[in-house]
Amino acid sequence: MPITDWPSAERPREKLLSLGAAALSEAELLAIFLRVGLPGKSAVDLARDLLRHFGSLAALFAAPRPAFAAVPGMGDAKYAQLQAVLEMARRTLKEELHQTSALDSPESVRRYLGLLLRHRDVEVFVVLFLDMGHRVMACEELAQGSLSETRVYPRELARRALALNAAAVIVAHNHPSGRADASDADRLLTRQLAQTLSLIDVRLLDHFIVAGHQVASFAEHGWM
Repeated sequence: MPITDWPSAERPREKLLSLGAAALSEAELLAIFLRVGLPGKSAVDLARDLLRHFGSLAALFAAPRPAFAAVPGMGDAKYAQLQAVLEMARRTLKEELHQTSALDSPESVRRYLGLLLRHRDVEVFVVLFLDMGHRVMACEELAQGSLSETRVYPRELARRALALNAAAVIVAHNHPSGRADASDADRLLTRQLAQTLSLIDVRLLDHFIVAGHQVASFAEHGWM
């Protein structure tokens, strides 16, 4: 049965307008994005098929272009639209961090880093450089490694912090393996970074590990 024949209160678009986006399931949200289904299959049915095929909404967003376009009913146009949605979400959160203190909006920091790193299939190390008001001035990728490691040099981070006149930094890296636990190497690196930055009067506020939907904070876990 096409969605247009559903009771008004059950249609995803009308449900969103009445109850808000948080009231919708992932399949319903995805159906609004898809707009139409396939012959004999509503947009919600197609959305459920996509979620089953890729395993999760996060995996769908992270799907390579050929894998996404190979699904019946999808293609380059839908892939481009999906990536545009993801990038708009990143830019919205980044803009928020430019305007407010990172200490006042820790959840925004967490969401931004999650969107930035959870889909990367190699380990990446990024840095948020903050001004005196702890607003984000810049976000830079400092290193990229293999599936299991990346190489970060404290002196390189200190050099960039000085060049940007940063007062503090937040660092983050992803674990493509899917585990957000801090390794001994992660803890050692964090101590080395904090010590090196302290020599130039720059504070290391936190270190985040992104693994799938998990975003672990060193500060919150007492790992710093």
